[in-house]
Amino acid sequence: MPVLGRLLGNHSDRYSHSMALTTHLTVLERSASQFSTAPAFKVPDSAGATVGIRRWKTITYEQFHRDVEHSARYWLSKLESNNIRPGSVVGLWLGGLTYLDTLHIFGIARAGYIPQLFSLRLPNPEVIYELMGKVGAAALIYDISFESSMSDCPALALTAVDIFAEIVPNTLLPAPFQPASGEEIAMIFHTSGSTSGSPKLVRCNYKWLDAVIAKTGHISKPQQANRLDVISWMGSMCHIGQTLTLIGALQHGTCVIAPTTIGFSSDEMVDMIDKCGLNCLTQFAPFLAIHLRNARENPVILQKLKSLEEVMYAGVALSAEDEAWARQNGILLRNLFGNTECGAMLRSIGGRGRDAAFLQPIEGTRYAFVPITSSSDSESTYQDINSSLLELVILSESGDCPDPSLRQADGHFHTGDLFVEVAPGSYVSRGRDDDWIKSENCLRCDTKAIEDNVRATCNQLIAECVVVGNGRPSPTLFVESNGDVDAEKLKKDIIRRTRRFHSRRYLHERITSPKFIVVVPPKSLPRTATKGNIRRRAVEEAFKTELDAVYGDASPR
Repeated sequence: MPVLGRLLGNHSDRYSHSMALTTHLTVLERSASQFSTAPAFKVPDSAGATVGIRRWKTITYEQFHRDVEHSARYWLSKLESNNIRPGSVVGLWLGGLTYLDTLHIFGIARAGYIPQLFSLRLPNPEVIYELMGKVGAAALIYDISFESSMSDCPALALTAVDIFAEIVPNTLLPAPFQPASGEEIAMIFHTSGSTSGSPKLVRCNYKWLDAVIAKTGHISKPQQANRLDVISWMGSMCHIGQTLTLIGALQHGTCVIAPTTIGFSSDEMVDMIDKCGLNCLTQFAPFLAIHLRNARENPVILQKLKSLEEVMYAGVALSAEDEAWARQNGILLRNLFGNTECGAMLRSIGGRGRDAAFLQPIEGTRYAFVPITSSSDSESTYQDINSSLLELVILSESGDCPDPSLRQADGHFHTGDLFVEVAPGSYVSRGRDDDWIKSENCLRCDTKAIEDNVRATCNQLIAECVVVGNGRPSPTLFVESNGDVDAEKLKKDIIRRTRRFHSRRYLHERITSPKFIVVVPPKSLPRTATKGNIRRRAVEEAFKTELDAVYGDASPR
């Protein structure tokens, strides 16, 4: 079993050869001193609140630092009492959406362990245990909702308790860990989509973390000098997007508002502006689109959006209609383009100019935009501009180039993201050169894997199939029937035959209900003219009404 844990002697040995690399912990220490009384978080506080009135509790930078140290002492005591030394990998299977979850994650790192992060959207313990085994994880801290799954855990399993309700020894913590080499692993994430039934490991070493912290520092600069920004929490801390958003915020004394839910209502957004001083909305595009739709009907919501100094969206593109409407109505949009392996890579220019939506590489990076040959998706969707399509490639010398295990044979990381250069050094996204889509919460889903499984298990039942659902809560499967069939029986047969395959996938990748299968006549799905491949994007456009009906009363699962 491969082990990523550090080879450690006593505590004094750990720091004798340290390097001056910036980490999330050194950022927190510096910010706790520089912005000690400034609010680091505002979290929902239901105590004493009446119906319709939301209160927010302020947590200062100084308090956040103290709470992280409290968490570190608790987990160090718990783990060392079970003979798990600092330097070991410790899994955390959490929602990642609360302040307490953040304390668990930062506390484990502060105690000297390597966090391996799993979100609740990967609910299959078998997959979790396999991923832990690949890095030799010594323990798993889990959300109480998974209590019944822990009997088979191959490592020490500990509940993610409320650390403030526990007795914590008042011991002196060693200094925050500084690596002897930039190649040492700081934390481990996982790709947000499954490959061969399991996400890929995303090992983040300290050299990579140092480069990405510098990158997030550029992205998170305050809107105005001598004033601290207030932003909204974007996603789970168990995914890289929110972790890096928080690290960026910490560098500049920014306050992060924790909402009651990631897809918070427009009323709650107004509350954040009025009661918390929100000036920079940061959201995944599908959730932002809801506010934009509401703003069309409600002038108060429109005015609140216009009052924001920046509306930063990420994950997937806004629809062209939403983008145009928002800009025409004075909303200051800015797009942040990134992925799990590299973090944010490109950012739109922003402002009110005609080039506001153009994407540019973030300062300090080394990228290439390489001309591509046509693929099935690019051929069908961008036939007229195929010769000018460029793939974004993260060069090996770029500090944010991910672990070598994720790179291609040439040593670089090929993102699969396609662009057109619309001005020197400025780009517009043109989708992807592979079979991945992104869900409503902007996590990835490998459509080809689902399609291949359906073809393999249901080849006698169907003629052809395609998976769609970009920007939707979950994927939907379109199947061309073999002729005159009972559609409802066919749907149930497909669900039954593919159940085992979907049980190993993230929640946002699963098709577990007949509701998310649409049966159509043979040869009725749009195809490319040359190769006859089904055009995924054209299916989404042609069957938009049917898809809207499928998701009408659906929620992210």
